[in-house]
Amino acid sequence: MNPADEAGLQVNRRHFFSSGASGVGAIALSSLMNPQRLQAGTSLAAENGPGYSPGHPGKPHFPGKAKRVIYLCQSGAPSQIDTFDYKPSLEKLNGQELPDSIRGGQRLTGMTSRQSSFPAAKSFLPFRQHGKSGQWISDLLPHHHAIADEICIIKSMYTEAINHDPAITFFQTGHQQPGRPSLGAWASYGLGSESENLPAFVVLLDKNTDPQAQPLYARLWGSAFLPSNHQGVKLRSSGDPVLYLNDPTGADRNDRRQLLDRITKLNELRKADVGDPEIDTRVAAYEMAYRMQMSVPDLTDISDETEETMELYGPDASVPGTHAANCLLARRLAERGVRFIQIYHRGWDHHGGLPTRHPKIAKEVDQGSAALVMDLKRRGLLEDTLIIWGGEFGRTVYRQGGNETNYGRDHHPRCFSIWLAGGGVKGGISYGETDEWSYNILDRDRYGVHVHDLNATILHLLGFDHRKLSYRFQGLDFRLTGVEDHKPVADILA
Repeated sequence: MNPADEAGLQVNRRHFFSSGASGVGAIALSSLMNPQRLQAGTSLAAENGPGYSPGHPGKPHFPGKAKRVIYLCQSGAPSQIDTFDYKPSLEKLNGQELPDSIRGGQRLTGMTSRQSSFPAAKSFLPFRQHGKSGQWISDLLPHHHAIADEICIIKSMYTEAINHDPAITFFQTGHQQPGRPSLGAWASYGLGSESENLPAFVVLLDKNTDPQAQPLYARLWGSAFLPSNHQGVKLRSSGDPVLYLNDPTGADRNDRRQLLDRITKLNELRKADVGDPEIDTRVAAYEMAYRMQMSVPDLTDISDETEETMELYGPDASVPGTHAANCLLARRLAERGVRFIQIYHRGWDHHGGLPTRHPKIAKEVDQGSAALVMDLKRRGLLEDTLIIWGGEFGRTVYRQGGNETNYGRDHHPRCFSIWLAGGGVKGGISYGETDEWSYNILDRDRYGVHVHDLNATILHLLGFDHRKLSYRFQGLDFRLTGVEDHKPVADILA
């Protein structure tokens, strides 16, 4: 079709009033509802356009305690009973049937719904107190003992999802069904970027060693209906860190610059014809790729790290794709101004053989996670870097199959534990409490932390009112935390 004819078909009255960085209709309505808004600017990314240009931070609603986030996602759901929720009561309750009064008719998965017996299983490893705070942490995570005074352990997390896909999607996007922007995309959209040469949102995948690990999907770090330049950029552990980053023709850098300039002019002409704001994101992607050709090789070259640092992260730090190596890379990304860094580690879904499989997976993440906290602290970065560690739900106190020494734990959304550190969170504390079976939250109305509450807390620490960080799509104002009455967890804020 002739380009002029195609443009004429695309630009109709509805398109005209909705096109551009914010839309003519949106500007008109904004001026009527709040005339000062157009004069004072907005905290949203360029009035719902592609976003801030690289190296230009956005405007939060208020000064945030955290400038960046590092999210250590433990996909598959670690058992809170064997990590952070110390239950000495289970020494006596071990092997006893879970009372109906505790279970309360809770929905079970198809994997245990037909069990005739639900015997409790205590932690297979002891807990000990650590740090000046005396935090109880399992021997499953020995390196975490050194950061007991830096972390805030939330023991009263709960979620609505009972299966992995909707549960991890809910954590990462605020909705159990696909199609919503990820937490990192929202952070990129609201905060803009401090780096001129790296994306605002970077994703790292640890090497998978568990044959039954749950799959991961690119939509977990996608931008959905937000402009596409806010999606996470995945760095690979082998080969080129980013696909298609290097010019396959081996062209001179000056020639590459001239080519991009010419492509940009063509895109500008196209946007003038059709008014599609996504063209701006395409141009931004070309420009970022050009800058990353220089910045990524320097980022991934860890030869300048000291021997002390390498010892802190352990021998795995020299093996690309391990959790320790990715945690070290996350620190380097944080130093370079990346806003949101997501590390996924798979393999915690243990419906059988938990006492032998959990230690293997825990060992893979223990030293790297703890080292990241200590490394950021000694460099003065922990105070404005928020770290989150946890899975998508918890595990049941009762055994799934097996026997006293070899068993699994089923999915448990009613209560589980995660931890946060730095970025305006109190260290050396635990928040919330579960019953003696680690099955229900005590006083959930007051101390329960829903997934939306956690995400509201993260946005608050970044300087945003979660109720106001929104994006208009298909006539609705969407936000990460939904429309329910959720709020930041004030008691854990420093």
